[in-house]
Amino acid sequence: MARVREFDTEAAVHAAMDTFRCKGYEGTSIQDLVEATGVGRGSLYAAFGNKEGLYLAAMDRYRQLYAVPLIDMLHAGTPARELLREVLVATVDGIVQDGARKSCLIVGATTERVTQDPKVAAHVRATTSSIEDALRDVISSAQASGQLPDTRSARDLARYLIVTMQGLKVMGAINPDRASLMAVAETAVDALG
Repeated sequence: MARVREFDTEAAVHAAMDTFRCKGYEGTSIQDLVEATGVGRGSLYAAFGNKEGLYLAAMDRYRQLYAVPLIDMLHAGTPARELLREVLVATVDGIVQDGARKSCLIVGATTERVTQDPKVAAHVRATTSSIEDALRDVISSAQASGQLPDTRSARDLARYLIVTMQGLKVMGAINPDRASLMAVAETAVDALG
């Protein structure tokens, strides 16, 4: 008879996600995950297979906590320029308010794992593409209604905003100064035309 899982999987994945955000994939040992989750090594292996399986589950959790709400925000129907500014302000606020200075799991996975792990690469691509598509939809609609000029493609502008958001996260890890980060965010909004 199979044993019943004796721990809260969601809480364990969340704790692992935070550990990966603080230490990176390579810097996180199985012992770190045991300590962070409060779950025994054997139980973690039984539930997730290996460290990579737990990392992929943490990436899924990160997507649910950060990417999905962002995509929902982009479908809110707010005027485009205001909405895109709100997205960048929310990015800056998330950076500045993070006292633990946890890295973005997508940025971390991109710099640390994407070239080595096709499963991680697929997760990063899927998350980034879904945000890019939502940004493109907002920009395209705004261009069609005259809220934004159509001198550049909506896809190019969406990619520009993705790069800006990820760049803010990298620079915020170095120096989480709100004024400096907001100057970049405002410049990005102005560049939309």
